[in-house]
Amino acid sequence: MERFEYPVLLKAAEEGGFVVTCRDLPALITQGEDKEDALAQAADAMDEVFATYMLEGLTFPTPSKTRRGEYSVAPPAETMAKAALYMAMSEAGITKVQLAKQLGIDEKEVRRLLDPHYGSKLPRIAQAIQLLGKRLVIGLEAA
Repeated sequence: MERFEYPVLLKAAEEGGFVVTCRDLPALITQGEDKEDALAQAADAMDEVFATYMLEGLTFPTPSKTRRGEYSVAPPAETMAKAALYMAMSEAGITKVQLAKQLGIDEKEVRRLLDPHYGSKLPRIAQAIQLLGKRLVIGLEAA
């Protein structure tokens, strides 16, 4: 099962707060006022990094194991679902036009399903993933 959780490192900033980086996603650099804010900002920044990967057709790196002093962070749930669809399409070697035809929808709707900035309905994303022979799984873990 693919997981979209990546280890981030919080470094104390001279001016206060924390600078956040991710060794697996070098474009992810942000900061927060305190630990809680820094981790929330990391999830938000990860959302933008995921959007860039999907828009530019890049492959998501495999998340590294979290090391001592790092925190595991994931983007918002909807972004993870869209990333799962993006990966399923890449693995299947299917284009947006081909997926749209199989779903019986316009290609614009498939583009929206993959757009992290567009609010898509989860059942529609799950339907598209299932059509590609995969299953979207949502879990619950202790924080």
